[in-house]
Amino acid sequence: MSSEVKIPAVGESITSGQISTWHKKDGDSVAAGEVLLTLETDKVSTEITAEKAGVLRITVPAGEEVQIGQVVGMLEEGGAAPVEAPAKTKKAAEPAPAKKAAPKPEPAAREVPAEKPAVFSSALAAAAPAPTPEPERAPVVREGRFTRRRLSPLRRKIAAQLVMAQHTAAILTTFNECDMSAVMKLRSEMQDSFTKEHGIKLGFMSFFIKAAVSALKAVPAINARMEGDDLVENHFYDIGVAVGTERGLVVPVVRDADQKSFADLERELAEYAVKAREGRIRIEDLQGGVLTLSNGGVYGSLLSTPILNPPQSGIVGMHKIQERPVAVNGQVVIRPMMYLALSYDHRVVDGKEAVTFLVRIKDCIENPARLMLGL
Repeated sequence: MSSEVKIPAVGESITSGQISTWHKKDGDSVAAGEVLLTLETDKVSTEITAEKAGVLRITVPAGEEVQIGQVVGMLEEGGAAPVEAPAKTKKAAEPAPAKKAAPKPEPAAREVPAEKPAVFSSALAAAAPAPTPEPERAPVVREGRFTRRRLSPLRRKIAAQLVMAQHTAAILTTFNECDMSAVMKLRSEMQDSFTKEHGIKLGFMSFFIKAAVSALKAVPAINARMEGDDLVENHFYDIGVAVGTERGLVVPVVRDADQKSFADLERELAEYAVKAREGRIRIEDLQGGVLTLSNGGVYGSLLSTPILNPPQSGIVGMHKIQERPVAVNGQVVIRPMMYLALSYDHRVVDGKEAVTFLVRIKDCIENPARLMLGL
């Protein structure tokens, strides 16, 4: 008997995707729960696991577009060895008896995303793995001096969103700069005690999230969006933080940032960073933000004009911290400075409100004690 490998539903609004990678080859023996393929959609990448054990027969190769519910392979029963914990009296490296055929070694168990049940025993996870085969990936076509590859659904979605934002919103950008001396000093002084107390380092992004919340409360016009002919005002503070990955830019959302401590924010940001690197960001993680923070400074960007993340009406661009001469109390001093940019939808936000909003962020960063005290 055999069972079908189908593309499962991965989100309410997702109807199709692209098989970016087969982690198993045609004819490989597969255990129940092992990762078969990675499905890349216009929002997230999802690892699809085997529901049953068997021998894999691939019917749709990597790189092909597939629909939710489509059959992309078969699992022929009777080809995979059962997964059993080794006897306590035997060593893990003990060879199989000569008279019995040794079972085909299984690849190392990959980490299963948190939202899926763990299906591998601890004994299997601890066992010495056999070398895994090279996964089958989407084809790349070389044409003379050019290389042609199909854009992933995520890259296509990003491209469409950026163009749509330019065509549907009246985007304008205002700039300012902030002195990072105070926040850098406070962070340095508190780092050891903060890490000891909370088990995580204190970064800069948590300060900017708190500053953004303070600015949204002071200038609520930014915390609104256009919806047809209506203006929708948000009364919550879910802040999106842009994260660059190999697959493209994603913007996971920190929920109710106004109610979270610095330690809570740092832990959540660290979790998102790991999930983004491993391709485990869920659709729910990306939905519902009211404002986006984008830190091009980590790549060395000195100044930029960020593009809105629809339907939001504002996005704050953070940039490289660079020592520059500035005038302070009539004296020229060297200070670590950062340029800030706010791109906003001029249909919703007036220039005065945009400038006031960005100045509020600047003031919060230059007076970080107020943020930590909730003032």
